Amino acid sequence: MAAIDPTRGFLKDVKRIVIKVGTAVVTREDGRLALGRLGALCEQIQILNSQGFEVILVSSGAVGAGRQRLRYRKLVHSSFADLQKPQVELDGKACAAVGQNGLMALYDTLFSQLDVTSAQLLVTDNDFRSPEFRKQLTETVDSLLSYKVIPVFNENDAVSTRRAPYEDSSGIFWDNDSLAALLALELKADLLVLLSDVDGLYSGPPSDPQSKLIYTYIKEKLENTITFGDKSRLGRGGMTAKVKAAVYASQAGIPVIITSGFAGDNIVRVLQGQRIGTLFHQDAHTWVSNGELNARDMAVAARESSRRLQAMSAKGRNAGYETSLVSRLALKPGKVASLAKAIRVLANMEEPIGQVLKRTELSDGFILDKTSSPLGVLLVIFESRPEALVQIASLAIRTGNGLLLKGGKEAKRSNAILHKIITSAIPESVGGGLIGLVTSRDEIPELLKLDDVIDLVIPRGSNKLVSQIKSSTKIPVLGHADGICHVYVDKSADMEMAKNIVLDAKTDYPAACNAMETLLVHKELMENGGVNELLIELQTKGVSINGGPRASSVLNLTPAPSFHHEYGSMNCTLEIVDDVYAAIDHIHKHGSAHTDCIVTEDREVADLFLSQVDSAAVFHNASTRFSDGFRFGLGAEVGISTSRIHARGPVGVEGLLTTRWIARGSGQVVDNDKGVVYTHKDLTTTTTHNNNNHKAAA
Repeated sequence: MAAIDPTRGFLKDVKRIVIKVGTAVVTREDGRLALGRLGALCEQIQILNSQGFEVILVSSGAVGAGRQRLRYRKLVHSSFADLQKPQVELDGKACAAVGQNGLMALYDTLFSQLDVTSAQLLVTDNDFRSPEFRKQLTETVDSLLSYKVIPVFNENDAVSTRRAPYEDSSGIFWDNDSLAALLALELKADLLVLLSDVDGLYSGPPSDPQSKLIYTYIKEKLENTITFGDKSRLGRGGMTAKVKAAVYASQAGIPVIITSGFAGDNIVRVLQGQRIGTLFHQDAHTWVSNGELNARDMAVAARESSRRLQAMSAKGRNAGYETSLVSRLALKPGKVASLAKAIRVLANMEEPIGQVLKRTELSDGFILDKTSSPLGVLLVIFESRPEALVQIASLAIRTGNGLLLKGGKEAKRSNAILHKIITSAIPESVGGGLIGLVTSRDEIPELLKLDDVIDLVIPRGSNKLVSQIKSSTKIPVLGHADGICHVYVDKSADMEMAKNIVLDAKTDYPAACNAMETLLVHKELMENGGVNELLIELQTKGVSINGGPRASSVLNLTPAPSFHHEYGSMNCTLEIVDDVYAAIDHIHKHGSAHTDCIVTEDREVADLFLSQVDSAAVFHNASTRFSDGFRFGLGAEVGISTSRIHARGPVGVEGLLTTRWIARGSGQVVDNDKGVVYTHKDLTTTTTHNNNNHKAAA
């Protein structure tokens, strides 16, 4: 496996990819289509498609494939005398027409085997001269990609007005490399991958032993020093055309990687950030190490970097992690003591596995038990909060589940130490493999494919993370997403109580997902001074307050970036609402269904809020910070689920269990139900009573 290239970190944000595959990759030496390489290409595209990437394919090969087929046709229909005559080169446009049909038929067959749909789009140079065409092209491709269809582009050589499409280099684009670059810009791609028959751009002809692979192309340094080899045996331009297209696209802001299409997994490896192929990037000149620069290069790089530094805000130049992140990373004595207490609570809980949840007598002498059982193997992807590892691992052990953990990179060292401590306490008869620690994000896509081994994925993080994982796996996903928690202070609220609750919800632990992010206040509190009291209390404690549209205009507050914004810090949003109905509507529109609270002395209003707010946890006259597995008496939590299936709210022991049915009979058979007298007697109460008596006696 190639090393991960730190300069390719931008690849983690790639969504839309244009892949161009050249004739030398698509066809074999004899001109026939290369089925193995095309199959590997389609398999990689299927993987990317299933992971949520938007893939656009630009494929050469039609002319080469058509030439081979027409040569055969010509041979079949030629007489011996005809074969003795000088052979005239086949018409390239006819070759294109014949070859395109066969090429697309093969793509359709290969993609269909992978349960992927493809679409053919043939374009000419003249098409791009029409603004209406370019607009329609974008709309069509966007529509196809929304259905997860793979658009396959090729130049329509059969009807192109070029004199010789495989030789003429004039026009808006002049070959499929430049077409791919043009499409990457038109369709706003995040990355362009040009597949070649060599590993990338070399300092000289690849056949020369002295030539070295260039991993990052620096235009200013390499433009006039590289010697190119011959062009592709069947294509139009070879590496010269690829470099020209790559420079064009990268200077326009589209990163480009040239790599080999002969390897069966290079596209996937590129997106993993591995150091393969040659990268073209508009900022590449800033990445070169000082040892590779001459004195002038160093001086120019320093000046350019200085200008970018000057353009940054003072906050940006101060660097370092956000205060909220540092707070999450810290493992202070108080937090460690709290973790230890939570684990002891778990250890002292009633045995969760094998509990009889319901016992039914089906018929005389035939008893059916519904019992609690572990889910199996969990994959938990959690944020930069090392105590989460301890909570999740202890819950997995208590519930008999296997566990794979992937924590945030910022807590990598803390996670490694905590994992070592926990696994060292697991008996050898069980094995330390019970809890695995995933250290690289590159392993996640492979793990998400293991639906035959992993039973539940629990991603703790943003809605974007949860959505990406849901679209990338067949494994059930229990979502722990944003914590946009609200406190609504009603007109009838006890203001001393309201101030205490609001302060606690915001300042007790601002980085927590159950901290208040939005404060909603009844409009009458503007008239009686209640809002000012709340503002003063928050500001005195160091909370910065942004306002919604209504509050900003009335109270002269800085407008909030969005109502759906999780600060995770000493910031919050304030908005004024007309009444409890408006508060409920606001929460449903902008909240994350996590935890929401009302402060009021009006019981009828409170009941209305509690019954109508559709969140995992809804409180009356209590801080949102109570939404926590330990505080709920669950011992610990694997996360707070905003899903509505299986488990909701703080997920403790019960959320990591499923059920099994255990039947004990005495020879019963169905026999078309002729000999069975069903009693369906509920024995659950008796069972629970007997179990409790047994424990008391013990």
